[in-house]
Amino acid sequence: MITLALAGKPNCGKSTFFKAATMAHAEIANYPFTTINPNFGVGYVRTRCACTDLGLKCGKCVDGIRFVPVNLIDVAGLVPDAHKGRGLGNQFLDHLRQADAILHIVDASGGTDAEGNPVGVGTHDPSGDITFLEFEMTMWVYGILDKHWAKLNRQAQVKGFSIYQAIADVFTGLKITPDDIRDAELSLKIDLTHAKMEDLVPFCAGMVRLSKPMLIVGNKADEAPEALITNLTEKNVSLASAASELALRNAAAANLVKYLPGDAKFEVVNAMKFTTPQKAGIAKIAEYMIKYKGTGVQQAINRAVFELLDRIVVYPVEDENRFCNKQGEVLPDAFLMKKGSTPHDLAFQVHTDIGKGFLYAIDARTKMRIKENHVLKDGDIIKIVSAAK
Repeated sequence: MITLALAGKPNCGKSTFFKAATMAHAEIANYPFTTINPNFGVGYVRTRCACTDLGLKCGKCVDGIRFVPVNLIDVAGLVPDAHKGRGLGNQFLDHLRQADAILHIVDASGGTDAEGNPVGVGTHDPSGDITFLEFEMTMWVYGILDKHWAKLNRQAQVKGFSIYQAIADVFTGLKITPDDIRDAELSLKIDLTHAKMEDLVPFCAGMVRLSKPMLIVGNKADEAPEALITNLTEKNVSLASAASELALRNAAAANLVKYLPGDAKFEVVNAMKFTTPQKAGIAKIAEYMIKYKGTGVQQAINRAVFELLDRIVVYPVEDENRFCNKQGEVLPDAFLMKKGSTPHDLAFQVHTDIGKGFLYAIDARTKMRIKENHVLKDGDIIKIVSAAK
């Protein structure tokens, strides 16, 4: 599964965001480093289920909305100079190794300083928090590369030596590929085989951007002064109120409201059970959602998966006529595939043996055989025919 990491300075609302997105337990408190060990949970991307086009009921969606699972990690808060060991420093950065993308949570309300300490709302400019995570990650990666650079530079002069593979080997576990390294080199217009020390920091920044794409999420937007919201919006920050999302999910679980994650609004179904303070709170949430078309939590996860990671949803089936598996379950699985993926890629995603034994594929919508290198589209329903049993 895709893995998204929630990162940011302490007390920015990461754990509230995590709990709202996963409904998993996470300790939440108003002081730095509440989260010490990372929290792991399952969140979901929201998409329109393919069964709605077919006029079928799949039993895997809710009112035609399909929720496809992704892993979420809530890591410890980061403070300036973490790459030098401040705060939980390198321990925090190491937890980001397995992430495919990062949701960088910033306090849009300006109610916490650069260290994550509570201050008056609006007294800290969150714009300054936007760049520091990428900087800390860049310097951490640079620190690792710097330790190996002298040896790599000598080896680079040997004929047949691949500097791209060698650097990728240094960052085993960080999901940095030789292609990422080559792309970073090209974007900076440098030659790694003759790179100088002053080239390494911007090169590491390029590797971080390519291997760990980042979406900035302005949390606590419901508390933020308008001037700060305007400034963050101009910087393409995705606004959210994790506290509102958590309240709605709890209310929905208690059958007090009708709400699906990612909805632009909710419906109160049992107003009599709300206390007076709860009514005021739910009214405030409704006002926020009208203004921003939702709480922003589900929207941020969707942006990370569909925009940053460039994924589409594809449905593998075993019976192309009934759109089901051998047990008769309609559209039993939904896979998040990279744009440009082929049926052969899908076969490997289903199972390695099915990929190795791939023969051909059938587009279940048209009933036509498609080529191994056919480019899949979002919402495709595909039968894989394989020699593997």
